[in-house]
Amino acid sequence: MNSPNYEERRHKLLKNFRGQQDLAVDGMLITGPANVRYLTGFSGDSSWLFLAAANTIILSDSRYETQLADECPGVDVEIRDASSTSNDMAAGVISKANVKRIGIESDHLTLSQHAALCGKITAAQLIPTSGLVERLREVKDPWELEQIREAIHIAQRGIAVVRSSLRPGQTETEVRYLLEAAMRDFGANGTAFEPIVGVGPTAALPHAHAGSRRISESPILLIDWGAQTASHYRSDLTRVFFTGKPTTEMEQVYKIVLQAQQAAIKAIRPGVKCSDVDMIARRLIEDAGFGKYFGHGLGHGFGLEIHESVRMSPLSTQEFEAGMVVTVEPGIYLPGKFGVRIEDDILVTTEGNEVLSCVPREFEEAIVPFLA
Repeated sequence: MNSPNYEERRHKLLKNFRGQQDLAVDGMLITGPANVRYLTGFSGDSSWLFLAAANTIILSDSRYETQLADECPGVDVEIRDASSTSNDMAAGVISKANVKRIGIESDHLTLSQHAALCGKITAAQLIPTSGLVERLREVKDPWELEQIREAIHIAQRGIAVVRSSLRPGQTETEVRYLLEAAMRDFGANGTAFEPIVGVGPTAALPHAHAGSRRISESPILLIDWGAQTASHYRSDLTRVFFTGKPTTEMEQVYKIVLQAQQAAIKAIRPGVKCSDVDMIARRLIEDAGFGKYFGHGLGHGFGLEIHESVRMSPLSTQEFEAGMVVTVEPGIYLPGKFGVRIEDDILVTTEGNEVLSCVPREFEEAIVPFLA
């Protein structure tokens, strides 16, 4: 079994920001919780990481002292008490480090936090950065891929329980709770996000909240769900189930979405532009006359967070790299009627891609026979 190499990750980050002439910082103050976790293994919150060539220091408080010793052996830790703040501690650590230019994560600091830091840190200049750690996180290492595969496996076992337990009188909320409980029974630390469970018109809302609508009210049921492992890695899947006789329009829309998804997946390989893959799916949907009903990007990266920085959309300037893991999730949403989205998790490989998820997706397989 693989294991995470946090020291190697920190070394890569140091090499990246020290090698950028336009950035030229001596160290970084990492404040994004997922970024701190990625670089150290610490699973708590309210903690920052100071990283420089000669310093790796986690700045935290007494609540986490024992946890930090267990999760981050070999990493220096500074613990503040109730009479000091994170800004006080950061100022002290940076002053002792004798560095002049400190990179800060502008995506993770509010304006008020930045102003407070500037008031405390006078020995060094604060330099805004964006996405330095997130770009490292785009390409998963073997240990991360193991965690993601486990998250997918748990999610798939959970949906199998739900599919076999569907009943006409169940509400969207009851289905959601059943799914959450099933995934926990199979080892999930929790859900990757609040599951989306939509019957009929609710399914036409891309980010709907499960409510009181019952399965019997429409033949179409959309479920968007994922599991989170103990290591906080996630999965993200969507399936549509037909719990009654689908209309001709429902069948047509389902097959268009599936065709768009499969064509896009087929095109994913290293060096291909994310925007080009998005356009493959988008044109198929547009050519079928449903273009205005597909308003979001085709997919996104995920891992420690459910939305990470790889983006498939018309605006993306990225290219796929081996080791990236992304969702592919085209959808058609007809307001007041129904929606269809089909989503799978894809690993970019050196030769092309691997579809990591295997929940049946063909139209005939989407029909729940004992309800239809």
